Amino acid sequence: MKMNIPNSFNQVDQWKSVMFLYDSALKEINTKIEILNNEFVHIYNYNPIEHIKSRLKTPDSIVKKLKRYGFEVTIDNMVEKLSDIAGIRIICSFTSDIYQIAEMITKQSDVTVLYVKDYIKNPKPNGYKSYHMVVTIPIYLTDGPVDTKVEIQIRTIAMDFWASLEHKIYYKFEGNAPAYLQQELKACADVVNMLDVKMFSLNQAILELAEAQRTQDQEMPDDEEVAEEELP
Repeated sequence: MKMNIPNSFNQVDQWKSVMFLYDSALKEINTKIEILNNEFVHIYNYNPIEHIKSRLKTPDSIVKKLKRYGFEVTIDNMVEKLSDIAGIRIICSFTSDIYQIAEMITKQSDVTVLYVKDYIKNPKPNGYKSYHMVVTIPIYLTDGPVDTKVEIQIRTIAMDFWASLEHKIYYKFEGNAPAYLQQELKACADVVNMLDVKMFSLNQAILELAEAQRTQDQEMPDDEEVAEEELP
């Protein structure tokens, strides 16, 4: 992705301009997702999204990641090499919601999907599960549109709970947690997966019972109809 930032700008101005674009992209994507969710509620009377989180990487995080990847710390490298400067996390109830939400986003005409990493079908060795999409969305400025990258992570409440705690534990050990802790975290990830499967199964059972009840209520005559039938 090439952003047209004037070369006459100094480093501070270039930084501000780039971060303005990322911040604007977050707002655009966030609005789209909220509208899609509201439409889903309107049509199906069901809310697939529990909540949405968004964030911009800090300058310190950006510099550390570029250095970790072996890149020179420049604004061009930051824009070209990193895909998660602007990030949105969508938390939903069930795994089935994840793929439905991803499809809804993909169908947006001005959203371009660059690539997908499905850590649900292919979890990381430590047990991490989530669905990642890197997309671009045009930000319309006075000089024309600028395609800006946003990373979208979609996961269930249970997956998000596990990932948050895993991050806190690894942060304390700076990525070098003892082997026994890694084994415990993997075991917890398996429990989280079981919880997701069981909650989805329970939800399906509830929906089937509700549908059966609706069907039964429609087939039963109301009291007025019964009274009329009993009249001579």
